[in-house]
Amino acid sequence: MCLGIPGRVTDLSWDGDVRMGKVDFGGVSKAVCLAHVPDARIGDYVLVHVGFALTLLDEAEARRTFDLLAELEALPGAMS
Repeated sequence: MCLGIPGRVTDLSWDGDVRMGKVDFGGVSKAVCLAHVPDARIGDYVLVHVGFALTLLDEAEARRTFDLLAELEALPGAMS
């Protein structure tokens, strides 16, 4: 099973021939490969797995995922 986490693209760059971006995950920013989502722009939400953005998400879908993750974190013993 894979876990993809939504994040918001805050910056775009290139690492040689590879399109990269800085993606914000609720206050934590990471460099992410955007090669699989060539249409991603600053402000877009992407689903990220192990440093690779796999697909674009609309903001509503990203928010639903954030809400579900918050619910999981609230469950006793769920995140230990």
